[in-house]
Amino acid sequence: MARGDGGGGIKLQAEHAVAISAGVTVYAPCTLFIGTGGNVTVTTTKGQTGVVFKNMPSGSILPVLITAVTAATAADLVILY
Repeated sequence: MARGDGGGGIKLQAEHAVAISAGVTVYAPCTLFIGTGGNVTVTTTKGQTGVVFKNMPSGSILPVLITAVTAATAADLVILY
């Protein structure tokens, strides 16, 4: 992800986007765009597994760095990194 302040602060925008489905492990920390709303279960970059975000709305971005989407009722998922 590109940084807005020279490298020391919050990541502001993605440089890559890849469509995925549930059950995918990614090898770079990323955020998640949810095209069609529902529940999403993820693994965070700190190793927390089975974290469920319920009723995520369509067109939203999950503001958590993740390494895996382990389950989802949401659809049209895109990782941003």
